[in-house]
Amino acid sequence: MSDHGHEHGQEGGGHGPQASLEFEIIETAMRELLLEKGVITAEAFQAQIDSDARKTPENGARMVARFWSDSAYRERALADGKAAAAELGLDMNVAPGLVILENTPTLQHVVVCTLCSCSPTFVNGPPPAWYKGPTYRKRVVRDPRGVLEEFGTVLPKDVEVRVIDTTTETRYLVIPVRPEGSEGMSEEELMALVPRDAMFGVMQATRPGDTP
Repeated sequence: MSDHGHEHGQEGGGHGPQASLEFEIIETAMRELLLEKGVITAEAFQAQIDSDARKTPENGARMVARFWSDSAYRERALADGKAAAAELGLDMNVAPGLVILENTPTLQHVVVCTLCSCSPTFVNGPPPAWYKGPTYRKRVVRDPRGVLEEFGTVLPKDVEVRVIDTTTETRYLVIPVRPEGSEGMSEEELMALVPRDAMFGVMQATRPGDTP
């Protein structure tokens, strides 16, 4: 996987730079075909690009930071993730439902879409290539601990690993365990502790002092 420098084997197809290139080629060909056939206009396509530009992992990181630091927001987010995202100014009108999964010292949630690559792009940005690839989708269901270890996430044996499969109606945002030493940090500082992949559950939050 190009995002963390490890390989998940070859079963079910590849991933990494080659997989990313293949997705880009397919996307470009489809876009040009749709424009040529008049299915979409250049204006509509540009509007979609502008909309996508607002979908970044920083949105999810802000939700995580607010979740960590505001107990009232935490309760609202657990009750209605979509409404909690809207509280932070995210446009959620046409987005699917959003469920918040809170990791704890004894429970690790890991998100996958076994059928395709559904993810909460409105809070996490476009899904990474490894998440879209068939290798991850197949292996994480059968061997979640092995996959996590390849991301550098080694969990104690008494930690339950729960794999959650995304549906067309529901997306999931994983809240990683707040790292020790982050007490008293501002929301902006807390956001820097939230890697994108932690919001899929395959990584942990970064400890203060370990950020670039």
